[in-house]
Amino acid sequence: MRIMPTEIPEVLIIEPRVFGDERGYFFESYRKDVFNAELPGIDFVQDNESMSVFGVLRGLHYQLPPWDQNKLVRVVKGRILDVAVDIRTSSPFFGRHAAVELSGENKRQVFIPRGFAHGFVVLSREAVFQYKVDNYYSREHDRGIAYDDPELGIDWTLKKEELVLSPRDLQNPLLKNAELFNGKTS
Repeated sequence: MRIMPTEIPEVLIIEPRVFGDERGYFFESYRKDVFNAELPGIDFVQDNESMSVFGVLRGLHYQLPPWDQNKLVRVVKGRILDVAVDIRTSSPFFGRHAAVELSGENKRQVFIPRGFAHGFVVLSREAVFQYKVDNYYSREHDRGIAYDDPELGIDWTLKKEELVLSPRDLQNPLLKNAELFNGKTS
């Protein structure tokens, strides 16, 4: 596996070694010993999967401590733009984001550490998105930030009228009004 930093050094692109021939391909999407050699101490406890159609934008979501999460995300089928926003108020990258295209073809994964809001938009007809988390879901600690906050300057690549959002995501606050990380994560 090859690990590359994004514009925000803690958000990492992970490229697996893919072995292919005329029959298809094989790769290890996750192997704990190899992953922990590069990013020690992370113990994923849950795998999640969603299927979304073109234009669906999910996010920007995060959980507050003590239920904050490290995430390892990937696309099995289709193509998305994946976005991580640094919401650690003590970080030199506070309010900045990293955006990475993930697809079933490129097989890239993104590691998103605690203290980041996360979202994605589907760029293909449909996309199957999988992610691992190292902490369980907590409704009481679940938060969001407006996907279209002008202070964040995220280019979701689609026109606003093409986007499909949940009622909740349409009501998320701007970053300046959100409940954020004070620099401490669990």
